[in-house]
Amino acid sequence: MFAPTKTWRRWHRKININQKRYAMVSAIAASSSPALVMSKGHMIQEIPEVPLVVPDKVQELVKTKDAVLTLKRYRAWTDVLKVYKSKRFRAGKGKMRNRRRIQRTGPLIVYGRDQGLVRAFRNIPGVDTIDVEKLNLLKLAPGGHVGRFCIWTESAFRKLDDLYGTWRKLSTKKKGYNLPMPKMTNTDLTRLLKCNEIKAVIRDPKKTIVRSSIKLNPLVNRAAMNKLNPYAKVEKKLAAREQLKNRKAKLEKRGIVREVKVELSKKDMARQKKLAEKFNARRERLTAAEKLAEAKQAKKAELRKKLKAKKVAKIAAAKKAGKAPTKRPTKKPVVQPAKKAAKKPAKKAARKPAKKAAKKPAKKAAKKTVAKPAKKAEVKA
Repeated sequence: MFAPTKTWRRWHRKININQKRYAMVSAIAASSSPALVMSKGHMIQEIPEVPLVVPDKVQELVKTKDAVLTLKRYRAWTDVLKVYKSKRFRAGKGKMRNRRRIQRTGPLIVYGRDQGLVRAFRNIPGVDTIDVEKLNLLKLAPGGHVGRFCIWTESAFRKLDDLYGTWRKLSTKKKGYNLPMPKMTNTDLTRLLKCNEIKAVIRDPKKTIVRSSIKLNPLVNRAAMNKLNPYAKVEKKLAAREQLKNRKAKLEKRGIVREVKVELSKKDMARQKKLAEKFNARRERLTAAEKLAEAKQAKKAELRKKLKAKKVAKIAAAKKAGKAPTKRPTKKPVVQPAKKAAKKPAKKAARKPAKKAAKKPAKKAAKKTVAKPAKKAEVKA
């Protein structure tokens, strides 16, 4: 049931008082561990000590500027600056439900008595204030993650023993309650296991690898059956012989069926033999052909090597004699038919104009020689 929210939904869960106290005590203990506090994202690199305990004069502060100065004095202001930088708009529909802006959590100031401290620190973003006697788990471990940066006043820090007691002394404000004892005094396991005292009691490690074997069904697997019952093989053979005898006895009664079956089986066997012979013969042929091809290639390679050796010897002899090695006459390049066809018309075109040029002057000369006497005759007449 996600939505709509109803009034009868089971909003709260009942938890044992001892469990609540255990959670509170562990959250307070985590706030004193620098590693856990830094892992939460708090900037406590410049702080003088963890947990940070401040004198009771801080409880009398009224003005915010004085509160800021105290945080700067104890170098806790860097954690507040982190909050200022983290201010941003919420992603999602929470923007429309009066949850528009979000920011990171800053330091938590735990006081013994409020003399104006709450008013002084309330306007600084990310900073929360809480009374020691009214500690809230949601503020000490926001989001269920322990390790919030806490600033304790001196009186508040002293009150913790009375509230929760110690391992030896019971608390004065909670009936019959003292701090839960840790199950391990030293949490360094590797160091403990390598300790000589513990090594003497513990047995040596088993380094042999035992692999699990697969359980085989002897009714299906022959090897498994032979392991269990070595006589099973003989029994099986005997059973097979008896079966054959019974079958022969049945077939002898029929007679004809037996003869036909025997003949058919013989024919099949003969066919199989023939096929096998053919296959083997074909394989032999192929192998013989492959061998021949390989032998031919080897011969060709040998001939090439010999020719190369002869050439090298000839060149060496010529160099010694002082003669240049004779080159083979190069063959004339063969003209392709397409190129010939392209050249022929060009040759004819070159020849024709020469002939015409030779003929034309002869004609003109003949004309001139013939025409001139005719004109003269006409003039004379």
